[in-house]
Amino acid sequence: MSLSVLDQSVARAGVPQDQSIRDTLALAQHCEALGYRRFWLSEHHSLPSIVGTAPEVLMAAIAARTQSIRIGSAGVMLPHYSAFKVAEQFRVLDALAPGRIDLGVGRAPGSDYRTAQLLNPDPRASDNFPQQVQELQAWVSGAELPEGHPGRGIHAHPMGATAPQLWMLGSSGYGAQLAGHFGMPYAFAHFITDGEGCAQALELYRHSFQPGLLAQPAATICVWALAADSEEEAWHLFGSRERARIDRNSGRYGPLQPPQLAQRAYNEGEQAYRQQLRRKAMVGTGAQVAARLRALAQELEVDEVVVITWTWDPAAQRRSYELLAREFALA
Repeated sequence: MSLSVLDQSVARAGVPQDQSIRDTLALAQHCEALGYRRFWLSEHHSLPSIVGTAPEVLMAAIAARTQSIRIGSAGVMLPHYSAFKVAEQFRVLDALAPGRIDLGVGRAPGSDYRTAQLLNPDPRASDNFPQQVQELQAWVSGAELPEGHPGRGIHAHPMGATAPQLWMLGSSGYGAQLAGHFGMPYAFAHFITDGEGCAQALELYRHSFQPGLLAQPAATICVWALAADSEEEAWHLFGSRERARIDRNSGRYGPLQPPQLAQRAYNEGEQAYRQQLRRKAMVGTGAQVAARLRALAQELEVDEVVVITWTWDPAAQRRSYELLAREFALA
């Protein structure tokens, strides 16, 4: 089983937002040294809690600072953009880091409705998502589009000996079925749904899979996890994430609070959600979290897990990845 990383450049209270971007760069270098397989970056817009808005730009900076780790988007929210322009961007990235680029795409807006309208005023943009995926694959791989397609004869440059690997991302059955139909690798956002619907989506993906980009289905899951040197410390650090999740349910978004300031009075409904969140959370020592990750991977029949970790202190985040790397003997 291999481990990978998803980072979102989370905003932190009392820290300039641009520092979160630089911390992501440092984390990518750290995780490469630890032996992680991939380093993925998310795309969100106009959120005070997540400041990673342009994964393709950040990927270029990481490519210049690393040598072996795969670098990817998790993902590009394709309905906002021209598939041709995305293909060009990722062909350039593949030139910077040949054979190391993952192009993960999704259909979700990664923002609120008003922000999505500013990115693409067409309210039906997502209806064209399947066609965009087909076009994108042709342009990133150098294949020709069908007769009659307006893009036939148009090519995304620069071309090279390698090409970005296209991934489908999702948290529902729609993306799973589309990934299966196109024969693409598929990543389920377990951390968004707290695992709800994950097993069903993976089953749908495998059942609907037709050979295409791949001969056999290949799936991974993106899981939130936090390890520390003691269980007590891990739960203390988890307080920042816990507060953010509870606040989000009532429409309150903001930077991540330091754990010593994250506690507030919760109402009865919030307390119930807090207990549910703690039951599902993968939090503890390195050994405890590793055991739960292995059990989940075995249950879902995946041989790779992508780990996302939020902490207010970047040192605690780096330590969490160190502990898991040691448990899985990555280096």
